[in-house]
Amino acid sequence: MDKATETFVLKQLRRYRVLTLATQRPDGYPQATIVAFANDRLTLFVAVDSNSQKARNIRRNSKVSVAIGSDRRDWSKITALSMAGQARVLRKADEITWAKSRLLTRFPEMKELGGADGFKGWAFIEIAPVVISVLDYTQGVGHTELIKLRPHNKRQ
Repeated sequence: MDKATETFVLKQLRRYRVLTLATQRPDGYPQATIVAFANDRLTLFVAVDSNSQKARNIRRNSKVSVAIGSDRRDWSKITALSMAGQARVLRKADEITWAKSRLLTRFPEMKELGGADGFKGWAFIEIAPVVISVLDYTQGVGHTELIKLRPHNKRQ
């Protein structure tokens, strides 16, 4: 990925605070859910109930899709990201601590939701993109760029 595209992608990740996470249900149908996210460069982090359908789906099948963007009245101003990636429910204490720190930095109010038990019952999920589709209609309506990434390296 060239520097200008990387800058654009990181700007989009700073701009938006929620994403649509699509996982695969046991019956094969996709399940799309809106969740808040934080990131460390291109790696995304979300937190969900550890017994949620999303967490169960990811434990069974790590392939996910993500969409990040918003509605724009003027289509010539649409910018967004669509990603395919590998997700995993974090298990190691240091990885959970890192994900939690990224989320708490972006969403300080989340600390109150963790309660006295320190987020017991929560699952912290890491999403490592392998393909990013960049939508930037400021360069012309319909303009997209497909970026294939190397296999995930921790904290890209």
